[in-house]
Amino acid sequence: MTRVVVVDDQALVRQGIRTLLTIAEVDVVGEAGDGERAVTVVAETAPEVVLLDLRMPGKDGIWVLEQLRERGLDVPVLVLTTFDDDALVLQALGAGARGYLLKDVTVDQLTRAVRTLADGGTLVSPSLTDRLLRAIRSGPVPGGARGAVVEDLTPREQEVLRLVAEGHSNRQIAQTLHLAEGTVKNHVSTVLVKLGARDRTNAVLRALHHGLLG
Repeated sequence: MTRVVVVDDQALVRQGIRTLLTIAEVDVVGEAGDGERAVTVVAETAPEVVLLDLRMPGKDGIWVLEQLRERGLDVPVLVLTTFDDDALVLQALGAGARGYLLKDVTVDQLTRAVRTLADGGTLVSPSLTDRLLRAIRSGPVPGGARGAVVEDLTPREQEVLRLVAEGHSNRQIAQTLHLAEGTVKNHVSTVLVKLGARDRTNAVLRALHHGLLG
């Protein structure tokens, strides 16, 4: 079972998410109602995925993302919120979130997203994707590319990057390209270095900023 921490300032929402995920055989190993508690719970429980609301009193979700990165807690974070503001989406992804869903998703969509992130993939709500792409192409990306040597990407690295952008895990990419999973991992690491990106989501943002994904 995938181990998950749920972070939301509303107790009823946390309880509802816990109940639905438990039915879907996802193990909720911790909860938090504020940003500071969230960081502590993640450190204590070592989940595979964090479900994170953005707007909370006190320390918000962006602060949590930044703290997790600063403390070396490399856990995939799936933002689950009611806010679909373009700037907020970009800010969250730029701060390290690997997924962004609105709370109107179905249980099946949520559980699939959790498992996608746990397996190393990324995911953004389809209803936000087109707007997100337009926002990225029309202006600078938060934490945008600085000195990225984009022209040095090999054809194979570009193939891997496209599949990463589609949300595939290393295992899925290996199966698609008929490569060893370790080889794919090396390609992904090289792409991150060449793009000056700290993680897969940031690499996709920078690739979109440079028009590498069409």
